[in-house]
Amino acid sequence: MKKKALLRRLTDRLYGGLPMTWPVVLLSAVGAAAVTALFLIVPAFQNTSFQRMGVTLEAWVFFAVLIMANCRKPLESACKTFVFFLVSQPLIYLIQVPFSWQGWGLFGYYRYWFLLTLLTFPAAWIGWYIKKRNWLSLLILSPVLCLLTYDCVYASQTAAKHFPRLLVTAVFCLAQVLLYLAAFTENRRQKWIGFLVPLAAVLILLSAGPRLELNSTQFLPGDPVLTEEAGITVEDSGFASVSVERTGPDSMVRVQTSRYGETAFTIQDGENVYRYKLIVYEDDAGHSQIRIEPMDPSGNG
Repeated sequence: MKKKALLRRLTDRLYGGLPMTWPVVLLSAVGAAAVTALFLIVPAFQNTSFQRMGVTLEAWVFFAVLIMANCRKPLESACKTFVFFLVSQPLIYLIQVPFSWQGWGLFGYYRYWFLLTLLTFPAAWIGWYIKKRNWLSLLILSPVLCLLTYDCVYASQTAAKHFPRLLVTAVFCLAQVLLYLAAFTENRRQKWIGFLVPLAAVLILLSAGPRLELNSTQFLPGDPVLTEEAGITVEDSGFASVSVERTGPDSMVRVQTSRYGETAFTIQDGENVYRYKLIVYEDDAGHSQIRIEPMDPSGNG
């Protein structure tokens, strides 16, 4: 009973007893952005759990829940969570600009995070109600539990195959799941359901789904400036889908595939023709990678 009471005091302090003032929110946003940019810039962090902070959501879920649970009202939760993401996400790219060969083109990747930032306002308004510690709290929390469980299982599989890569991610995600169940549920039945249902859903999804699912935006070699007239033809349309993501300076394409291998695709933009080889592979660190190489119009590399 003493251990249970101690755990409850700790979770009550962490999720309800911290001063979540505006200066704290703004300083936390700047600090999180600086640390994330550091992980993305320094080569020592490449292909590690720390680099994922700039790519995936598990660390940002931690910050969002921490802010929501330490606000007094739903509107306060929504405003402070939204501003935290509105400051931190573009700042990550801004810090990287002087160190990246892409320069300001890095902001082409910000679109995804900007859309997520917009969603944080309604999500944090609703998410504030996890503090009620009832079945509604568990229902609201369930998407987060599913996401973290999926990341934990994926990272564990990767760590088993390429030890110790993503071991930190697996432990961090599992710790969050256990912490949220301890903090935002009231009885043992809620805790078991909150743990087992997402785990079962993730295992079913992984067993039934494809081995690989990539959906990524890519810059093109040679930095061609595409127009609205640009169209793409993929040699093997069953292997991958390639579409124009953005035209003008820093033009980008979106690649979607569920297989390893390679094919070629051609971009017809008015009188201009660009031909590329698309290669999808797994690197030595276990990452699924996409590489685009230029080809001459005749089809030779």
